[in-house]
Amino acid sequence: MTTIVAQPGGQEFDCAEGDTILRAALRSGIGMPYSCNVGSCGNCRFELIEGEVEHLRRDPPAWSERDLKRNRWLGCQALPKRPCTIKFRADNSYAGGPRPARRGAELLSATPLTRDITEFRFRLDGADEFLPGQYALFTVPDVEGARPYSMSNIPGDGSWQFQIKRAPGGAATGFLFDRAGPGTRISLDGPYGTAFLRTESPRDIVLIAGGSGLSPMVSVARGAQASGLLHGRKLHFFYGCRAMDDLFDECMLGAGLRAACGLTSVLSEPGDGAAWAGRTGFLHDVVRDTFGSALKDHEIYFAGPAVMSAAVQKMAFEAGVPIAQLHFDEFY
Repeated sequence: MTTIVAQPGGQEFDCAEGDTILRAALRSGIGMPYSCNVGSCGNCRFELIEGEVEHLRRDPPAWSERDLKRNRWLGCQALPKRPCTIKFRADNSYAGGPRPARRGAELLSATPLTRDITEFRFRLDGADEFLPGQYALFTVPDVEGARPYSMSNIPGDGSWQFQIKRAPGGAATGFLFDRAGPGTRISLDGPYGTAFLRTESPRDIVLIAGGSGLSPMVSVARGAQASGLLHGRKLHFFYGCRAMDDLFDECMLGAGLRAACGLTSVLSEPGDGAAWAGRTGFLHDVVRDTFGSALKDHEIYFAGPAVMSAAVQKMAFEAGVPIAQLHFDEFY
């Protein structure tokens, strides 16, 4: 264990060998800001006041030569080499919910949902607590670095499920799709993420899922149903993909949830002569055209490719949606 002192305030926490400063802080209940957890967003940047650290990744996208000159590092990548004093602005909103933990997991099943998205179900060696919409970090054999994937289920049966899209040439998804089978064991670390279901909000809910962003939105929808939120408010579920063979079978949601939410599928490239009578175009445009100025009266959750995420944020800003009503995690 290595002792970390967080300034301002002087809070101390221990960082286990091989753990990062961010994850150790969150395991200790300290709200260090973050989003992606893999070095891409830069939200967990801190100033190193005293001590020595090294990064897991040599060239994380959110870290620059300018950061190095200012002795600023990424909490999700920083491994302490000796006791450290660091400086960042803590925020208790990042420490809510179950504290993340590392645990083993056994693959129980893999169920194809579309031509390139499969739902993987793992039995956990420990508690299955998480908030709908959160994610876990995968560590798989022979693959360097952790990968974030969002849960698609809700807790209660001892398992975590993930709807994962195969990434062309992806090492982690290549392992999961091509080499893993029932009984395969991996390491999971979680839960993480701040785009979880806000059960205290009185507003109707809009879910926007693009491609691989399906998993957390399904979890949020299932969580809203299980907590009784849909008795008093509406849930609007928008799913966008390219072509008809990218669509998922709505039966996956279950009859009760399908009946309770308004599901709108949108194809961006249906193809000439395709037997498609539904909505076409970009997902954010369909959402904007559906709600207009009323969008600002909703609680909005979204997940998907970076381009889609940026377009949704711009659309929501132009519609006057308060930032506190937008919920998303930046791991691309």
